[in-house]
Amino acid sequence: MASPTATLLLHRALPLLRSRASPFRRFSASGLSALDSSAAAAPSSFSSTVIIGGASVTPPKPPKPPLPENNSWADHPDFRRWKDKEEEILSDIEPITLLAKEILHSDRYLDGERLTDEDEKEVIEKLLNYHPHSEDKIGCGLDSLMVDRHPTFRHSRCLFVVRTDGGWIDFSYQKCLRAYIRQKYPSHGDKFIKEHFKRT
Repeated sequence: MASPTATLLLHRALPLLRSRASPFRRFSASGLSALDSSAAAAPSSFSSTVIIGGASVTPPKPPKPPLPENNSWADHPDFRRWKDKEEEILSDIEPITLLAKEILHSDRYLDGERLTDEDEKEVIEKLLNYHPHSEDKIGCGLDSLMVDRHPTFRHSRCLFVVRTDGGWIDFSYQKCLRAYIRQKYPSHGDKFIKEHFKRT
């Protein structure tokens, strides 16, 4: 027969034995019990209630990850309005931009060759008229437009105004485009130019 001292020690040790045995799975006829199923689903680094010195202690729950923002900057109304306007400006200037590049950078025209009447009309109406100093460029009168080497930068070609007195002067089609964009799109022109032109 166990002594009273052994009986007392056994009673004191039972809670500790139960707490140590709790992590092990207990199977029933239907599989894991409800308690074991919930414990199995919990992260291993965060155990369930434990017994410390005879007192029940519940460890802190893991922190929740921050929720993603519902509306990113790409969905902001101001950003969408800007992107819509940007597409509008690009569509507007694309035809004349492509024409100017083809005139200057293809073999469509030789150095010193005059533009055709059709190309000249497009360039005057959609580019030259918007140059910040168009009146100074035309001077005494416009006779024609031609393509030739830049007087200083001989590796590049540019457009020239040929005046009625025989004089001629170069002009930048990009300056014309920038002035056109600022005039037609005053609220978005500067931002567009900053993002799409090397020079402002």
